[in-house]
Amino acid sequence: MAQDFFRALRDVALVINSSLEPGQVLHKITEQTATALGCKASTIRLLDSTGRFLLPSAAYGLSEKYMRKGPVEIKRSGMDGEVLAGKLIHLKDAAADGRFQYPGSAKSEGLVSVLSAPLMGDGKAIGLIRVYSSTEKDFTEDEQSFMEAVAAISAVAIVNARLHEALRKNYELMAKHAYESVYED
Repeated sequence: MAQDFFRALRDVALVINSSLEPGQVLHKITEQTATALGCKASTIRLLDSTGRFLLPSAAYGLSEKYMRKGPVEIKRSGMDGEVLAGKLIHLKDAAADGRFQYPGSAKSEGLVSVLSAPLMGDGKAIGLIRVYSSTEKDFTEDEQSFMEAVAAISAVAIVNARLHEALRKNYELMAKHAYESVYED
């Protein structure tokens, strides 16, 4: 079993190194994480610029209706607040746990157990990764360790993609400024 997690973690790392296109990379991470953990679905949500909402950034195995259920507001989701504080959180039954913001939607979607891990970048939470099982599930210590490892390398990939984008924009601004200073005089 642990060997399967090493292979899955290797596959996630290979996906991360294969592209600087964040959407494609994050979708593959959710797919491989759900598959490795034998779960129905997975999501990655990133904090918005205000730090008040978690925005859907990638999903695997969830319906469009579920993904559009409404905004995930941190102050209304006890579980997400705990995860963003740096904790790995397991809910055996999301629909029955008061910390889950949309229990009715989870039940309608056939989601039962949930495991969430923080995405930490530069010493602070930037979002979270979550897997959903369709049956009640106790995640083993190995499964939890795998989830934490995926979260850690995913956070590095997200931070790197953001840095790459910022550098690209800075380069384009510099090039434009240099062009204008040469040809507008």
